[in-house]
Amino acid sequence: MSGHDVAIVGAGSAGLLLGCLLAQRGLDVVVLERRSEPQGGSRAIGIHPPGLRALDRAGIGAHVRDQAVAIRAGVAMSRGRELGTLRFDASPIRSLPQHRTEALLRQRLEALAPDALRTGAGVTGIDPGDGAVGLGLADGGAVEARWVVAADGVRGQLRGMLGIGRTALPGEAHYAMADGPDRTGLPHAAALHIEPGGIVESFPLVHGGRRWVARLDGPGDGMAAAGLRAVVAARIGDEPPIVDEAPVSAFVARQRLADAFARGRVALLGDAAHELSPIGGQGMSLGWLDAAALEEALLRAIATADEAPVEAWARARRAAARRAMRRAAWNMRMGAPCSPARLAARTALVRALATPPASTMLAASFTMRGL
Repeated sequence: MSGHDVAIVGAGSAGLLLGCLLAQRGLDVVVLERRSEPQGGSRAIGIHPPGLRALDRAGIGAHVRDQAVAIRAGVAMSRGRELGTLRFDASPIRSLPQHRTEALLRQRLEALAPDALRTGAGVTGIDPGDGAVGLGLADGGAVEARWVVAADGVRGQLRGMLGIGRTALPGEAHYAMADGPDRTGLPHAAALHIEPGGIVESFPLVHGGRRWVARLDGPGDGMAAAGLRAVVAARIGDEPPIVDEAPVSAFVARQRLADAFARGRVALLGDAAHELSPIGGQGMSLGWLDAAALEEALLRAIATADEAPVEAWARARRAAARRAMRRAAWNMRMGAPCSPARLAARTALVRALATPPASTMLAASFTMRGL
């Protein structure tokens, strides 16, 4: 059995960032990933200013800025009319596919600690032990570490192995999304169409692409590109340029919060701790903020042989996740299908929020200040 300062279970965006941060500080860290190959597909794209600062700390922020598209504004529309524009030129949100950001993190971790990432290493059991935490692996091997971080995602097993439950918070709905070329004339702006049938959102992607997201009135499993085009066209009066071959990703946006973010010498990180609605795109950056704060807490805990710093981290980051979920739940309510009367009230509210001083507070919410 090999011993480490910290074992991180899961090589997603949060686990990789924490691995880089800890390796930079001279800790012996191992990152265990059950998959043998990196995950691709259509996932998160939004990198918010606080998350980018965390990536700066890991040494890849400049690469992200070079590769990403800067989203400098959000334009709200309804029935073909512009309701208002929020600008965040000073602190833009970056758009970069998650798999590309994770590739940069893996490269950075390889440079810092060449043997830290172990792929094909599924964790099948955990033993808190007395002096260290033991992890059993699917191949029959084992890993021992002073601290373990569960960054194994929404469907990860470690949270359940520790007996930590989850609580459902408000906010659940069905959506579908697909990517295509950008012909909106808004290369650096997100567009939010607030319509009676439900919201349609679109976001710029790298290389002149655009992601389209539509709220559905039920599960979208099996939806083809033509079906999503028809939903969008019926609401905004214009068919998005999504080719028939484009894969459509249907998903349920829901919110779940772990009842505790730490137990003993095991901490939950990112999606393992909080399943945040992707409407608003803040889940990935929230996981990075968790990781940046956990770096400092683990350094203090290891130096003092005391669990108190991680316990304090767990309380603070759980409170931050609650705040993020309240914001996400509001976003989802604003995008729900509605009657003409409710739509009129909603669009009037959006107009009011898009003017100072309310626009300053709303821009702060969209760029994740205070989390």
